[in-house]
Amino acid sequence: MTELNSRSFRALIADSKPTVVDFWATWCMPCKVFAPVFQEISEHMDKKAYFGKIDVDDERELAVEFNVESIPTIVIFKNGKEQERVIGVKKKEDIIAIVEKYV
Repeated sequence: MTELNSRSFRALIADSKPTVVDFWATWCMPCKVFAPVFQEISEHMDKKAYFGKIDVDDERELAVEFNVESIPTIVIFKNGKEQERVIGVKKKEDIIAIVEKYV
């Protein structure tokens, strides 16, 4: 899993392999709760999808561009386009099932 910035984000989501992005912030308690779950998902699915994190405080422009109003927000991209988003803390199995739809 990679901490993404504007440039690395754009390069990664352009791929035909799904990219799963966690929009988060260091001060966000639900984000801290979800971080180990997201890490487990990325390890479980590392051959099927790319995984990255975007700190909304460091990359405000991306958060605004993708209308991230609540965190954590997980957005799945494929071929440069948003496919689906999940807002809030969810179970590992639920996120895996969603990502599997785009593999």
